[in-house]
Amino acid sequence: MTPPGDGSLPAVAKIPYGGDYNPEQWPEDGWKDDYRLFELAGIDTVTLGVFAWAHTQPAPATYDFATLDRIVERAVAEGRQICLATGTGAHPAWLARAHPDVTRVDFDGRRHRFGQRHNSCPSSPAYRRLSTELARRIARRYARTPGLVAWHVNNEYGGACYCETCAAGFRAWLRQRYGSLDALNGAWYTTFWAHTFTDWAQIEPPSALTEHWRGPDHTAFQGITLDYLRFMSDAMLANFVDEKTAIRESSPDMPVTTNFMGMYRPIDYHRWAEQLDFASWDNYPPDDRSAARMALTHDLMRGLKGGQPFWLMEQTPSVTACRDVNPLKRPGLMRLWSWQAVAHGADAVLFFQMRASRGASEKYHGAVIGHAGRSDTRVFREVAELGEELERLGGATLGARTPARVALLFDWDSWWALEISDGPSRLVRYQQVVLAYHRALWDAGVDVDVVAVTADLAGYEVVVAPALHMIKGDVAARLEGVAQRGGTVLGTYLSGRVDEHDQAFLADVPGPLGPLLGIRIDEWDAREADVVNPVALSTDGARSLVTDATLLFELVVPQGAEVVGRYQADFYAGTAAVTRHRFGAGEGWYVAAGLDQAGVSWVVRRILERHDLVGPYADVPDLESAVRTAPDGTRIRFLLNHGTEPVETPAVAAGVDLLTGVRFTAGDRLHLDRYGVLVLRETT
Repeated sequence: MTPPGDGSLPAVAKIPYGGDYNPEQWPEDGWKDDYRLFELAGIDTVTLGVFAWAHTQPAPATYDFATLDRIVERAVAEGRQICLATGTGAHPAWLARAHPDVTRVDFDGRRHRFGQRHNSCPSSPAYRRLSTELARRIARRYARTPGLVAWHVNNEYGGACYCETCAAGFRAWLRQRYGSLDALNGAWYTTFWAHTFTDWAQIEPPSALTEHWRGPDHTAFQGITLDYLRFMSDAMLANFVDEKTAIRESSPDMPVTTNFMGMYRPIDYHRWAEQLDFASWDNYPPDDRSAARMALTHDLMRGLKGGQPFWLMEQTPSVTACRDVNPLKRPGLMRLWSWQAVAHGADAVLFFQMRASRGASEKYHGAVIGHAGRSDTRVFREVAELGEELERLGGATLGARTPARVALLFDWDSWWALEISDGPSRLVRYQQVVLAYHRALWDAGVDVDVVAVTADLAGYEVVVAPALHMIKGDVAARLEGVAQRGGTVLGTYLSGRVDEHDQAFLADVPGPLGPLLGIRIDEWDAREADVVNPVALSTDGARSLVTDATLLFELVVPQGAEVVGRYQADFYAGTAAVTRHRFGAGEGWYVAAGLDQAGVSWVVRRILERHDLVGPYADVPDLESAVRTAPDGTRIRFLLNHGTEPVETPAVAAGVDLLTGVRFTAGDRLHLDRYGVLVLRETT
C-alpha cells in the first residue's frame, strides 16, 4: 500500500465553487457559452473526467486524450481550478467483453453483463490492472496542469461481488487476519451446525447460495457475513490505493480523494480514511426535511480525518433524479444547505451537475445550467447569488475546525453486526438510533465530533455511544477514562453485546461496559412498532416527563446505578429504563429502551446541563448554531434558520456578519429571514 494520506488539503484561496462538468456529452461549440454562464454564476472550480474511461481508452491498446485535452485546455484558458478525475467510475463496454471477469457476481449468484455502473468486480485482475494504468496515464499527462488542485479517484465506490476471484481473495484475507483455521473456526463459532472448516478452500462467500436466506441481512453465521463485509470494504479500498499509487508516480504532492456517500452502509469509511488526503462526500438527502440528518453526516465526514475540513463534492442545485419521488428544493434551501455544509466543516461547495445531461438516467437531475442554457431561471439566480456570497467570504473559513467538547461514536462494525443479528429485534435500525441521539445534541446547539471507536477521547467532556453493539479493543477502558476524569458517557440499549467476532460475551450484558454503567441486563422484551411502554423520567424524585418507548425494552438490574427512568407498563412496570451511575469523578448513563425523540432529548439535555454545554441558541425553534475556529484563532459562528418563518434573537457576542459586513454588539437583535443564514465573526 502507499503511505497513508498525509492530511493535506487542496491549496485554494477561497471555498471552491462549481462541480461536475462533463462537456464530452455535448457539442464542443457550446463550451464557450458554458463558461460565460459559469462566469455569471461565480463558478471557479470544475470537476472533470469523472466518467471518461470510454473516451480516454476506446480500445484495449488505444489511449486517446484528444477530447480530454481540449476540455482541460479550455478550463485552464478560462482560469478555472480543476479537480481532475481518473475516469474509472464506470468501465467501458469493450472491457467487459474482453474480460468477462470484470463484471460483478451479485448476491444471488448471477454474473452481470455490461451495464450501469458500480458493476466492476474489485478483485478482477484485469479491472485492477487497467484502471490503475489509466490513472497512471492521466496523472502523467496532466500533473503539471495550471489550476489543478486535487485528484478525484473513481466515483462513489460501491457494489459487492461474490465471484470466484473474490472468494479466493476472501480466503487470502482470512489467512492474513486469522493465521490458522483453528483461530478462524473459533472466531466464527463453527462448532454450530457442523460448520468446522478443515481446509481454506472450503470457505465460500456468504450469499443467497450459502449462508443467507431472505436477503443480505439474514445469515446463519453472523461472523462469516461480518468478515465478508469487512473484506469487501477492504477490496474496494485496494482499488482506490491502486489508483492513488499510480497517481503518486507523477504527482507526489497533489491531494487525492474519492467521493463518499455519507452514511453508506456497505463501506466502512473509517477503514478508508487513513488513505485519503482529504475526505469528500455527496449530499443527497432523502427529502427536504433532513437538516438534522445532514448535520450528522457532515459531522461524520469531518470526523473521518480527526476534524480536518472536508469537501462537499456533490449536491443538487434543485432536484435529484434517482428516487420514485424527487422533491424540488424550495427557494433558499440550496443556499441554506450549502452554508450548513460549510458550518460543519466543508471547505468546498460543489454541485452535480454543471449542465443537465440530455439523455439517460440523469437527464432530469438538477443542474446549474438547464437544457435551454438560460441564465434567468430561479435556480441559476440562486446559484449566482451564493457564488457572490462565497466570493465575499473569501478564505475566512478555510482550514477552520470545530471546537467540539462532545463526541458521538459511530461504528460500521456495530451497524453491520446489529442489523445481521437474528435478535433481539430486526426493527431496530442502527442509523435511526444514532440519528435520534445526534438530533438531541443538534437541537441543543452543541458542536459534535462524530468519530470512530478508535478515536482519542481525551479532549471530550461528553461521549455519546448509541447502540455500541460491538466492543472492540480498549474502547471500554477509554470510555471509563472519560468518566473517571469527570466526563459523562451515555450508552443505549443493544450496547456491549458482542466482541469483534460477533460472539456474545460470557458475562452479564452490557459486557465490558457493565462497570462503567453500574447495571446488568438479564432479559429483554422486543415488540412490534405499535406497542408502547411509557417511561417516567426524573432526576429529583419528582416526575419530569412521561415519554413513550417502543421496539425494545431491556430489563435492567441496577448494580450501583441510580434509576432515572422507570417503565410504566407490563410485568416490569416500575423497573429501571434509564439509569445514571457515578464513576470516578463523572457519570455513566444508560438508556435501556427505544425512547421517542422527546425522551432522548430529555436525557441528553440533563447530561449537557451538567457540563454547561447547552448552546446559547438552543431554545430558538428551527435555529441551528455551529462554530468553526480559524487557524488564526478567529471564532466564526454560523446561524441557520431551518424554519419557514423569520427569526429574531439576541447576539451572544459582538462581531461582524461576514456576508453583509454589518457589525453588531452583544445583545443586539439578529434577524434571519426564512431559510436565512448569518456567518458571524465573533470578537468577544
